[in-house]
Amino acid sequence: MSDPITPARIIPAGAPLPARPPEPGEVPPWYSAPPPPPPVAPPAAPVPSAPQPTPPPQVVHHVHEVQLVALAPAPEPEPPLWARVWDWLWEHLVTWRMLLAILAALVPWIDGQSPVSLWAGAVHQARTDAGILAAYVIAGVAFTVAWVLDRRTGRALPRFLLVTATLGALGVFDWWDPILALTGVHK
Repeated sequence: MSDPITPARIIPAGAPLPARPPEPGEVPPWYSAPPPPPPVAPPAAPVPSAPQPTPPPQVVHHVHEVQLVALAPAPEPEPPLWARVWDWLWEHLVTWRMLLAILAALVPWIDGQSPVSLWAGAVHQARTDAGILAAYVIAGVAFTVAWVLDRRTGRALPRFLLVTATLGALGVFDWWDPILALTGVHK
């Protein structure tokens, strides 16, 4: 292994090799002194000038306003659909007129039969005599007329006709109708 290189032993290119290494604190023969620093110019004398007026002190005025805002209470969550439907039904349909109309339509007061059963028998008879389509048309027209009358007046008699036409229209149905509609097979 060779000896480590120390900076005192580095010789510039083209310089003759010394006979011995420099002693500690000795300047090597190839070392040249750095050039002297340039002379420092004396500082310029300050030019006397008129005294500058001092600016007036700035007064900063901070205003902090605290506004109290009353928060509105959290809104009530919207009720589910069935609750809204029930409320609407109870508000619009369950009235004294509706109860009177249902009672008058379902109670058997005409020769032992109710108006609903009489209308159901009439549309069922139309089904057997005139055909299925004619019976559905008769029931649909009766329901539509009763609904329009009820919407325009809202009185007890049109409501009675609406209940009778609605519940009595069930007489036009036959249990075979869904099979006939889906498959086309007759009894």
